Amino acid sequence: MPSSVMPTSSRGDGRQSTLAVSTIGLRKSYGDKTVLDGIDLRIPTGSVFALLGPNGAGKTTAVKILSTLITADGGQAQVAGHDLAADPQAVRAAIGVTGQFFAVDGLITGEENMLLMADLHHLSRARGRRVTAQLLERFDLVEAAKKPAASYSGGMKRRLDIAMTLVGDPRIIFLDEPTTGLDPRSRHNMWQIIRELVADGVTVFLTTQYLEEADELADRIAVLHDGRIAAEGSAEELKRIVPGGHVRLRFTDPAAYRAALAALGEVTRDDEALALQIPSDGSQRELRSVLDRLDTTGIEADELTVHTPDLDDVFFALTGDATVPHQPKENVR
Repeated sequence: MPSSVMPTSSRGDGRQSTLAVSTIGLRKSYGDKTVLDGIDLRIPTGSVFALLGPNGAGKTTAVKILSTLITADGGQAQVAGHDLAADPQAVRAAIGVTGQFFAVDGLITGEENMLLMADLHHLSRARGRRVTAQLLERFDLVEAAKKPAASYSGGMKRRLDIAMTLVGDPRIIFLDEPTTGLDPRSRHNMWQIIRELVADGVTVFLTTQYLEEADELADRIAVLHDGRIAAEGSAEELKRIVPGGHVRLRFTDPAAYRAALAALGEVTRDDEALALQIPSDGSQRELRSVLDRLDTTGIEADELTVHTPDLDDVFFALTGDATVPHQPKENVR
């Protein structure tokens, strides 16, 4: 892969911001099966990027390429400012990788796992012990540090796995389905850990099957389907590409209902419920427009509900998977 991808991104204020990951036309095939069919990524430093897609869509393949575990068949890529093909060692020195399967050795203690990782990073004995102690405390593993890792719960193993990843002080971390198999409490704890990492300036490249997880954590989300990026944007931007969003106004006073109907024009009416439904993308601008139109006539709704598509709707629409029932989320105001 040539080294012509520039790790910078234009900002609205005219300055350049560093990109943690930049790819153009990344491709990978296995025999006749094309897994990645020319994907472009631009991931700013200090952000959370989530890659979504059905099973087998190529999410893990993308992580393996960008973390130098396998090579791409074509395209260009830079990670942490280093060309992926020309300087893979520099890339490895700048990143950490945590897969969906634990890299923890269950036969030794949590502390020994950490110290082993410190040795692999060529830390001095004193520094290795200092870093190990700090990370065990940070991830609430001090009490379990002397116990075999095999005795840890799933959430504890995942925390130890990420702690081991941080021994080398990576600035970019690839988390490949990091909460798979965790209970809801452990999953939420992992979300908090990810937020803290980003607050420290770390870039997180996240793959996940949990759409709520991407919605909760990611600054930018890309949906991978049939080897291509089907859509990319913030969670709110992606939700707006799916039709069906609307504002619902309900009234208790029939006179107010009729006045609102006359003032708002093109709406769907429900005379029995005294409710009006107005198409909307759920943006603050459109909501303000509806309220302003009511304010000018002195009409006040008794209940306003914003119905917006969620990431489930986006995912199913983009991947063509309509087998899972889902309902739009509602926010009553």
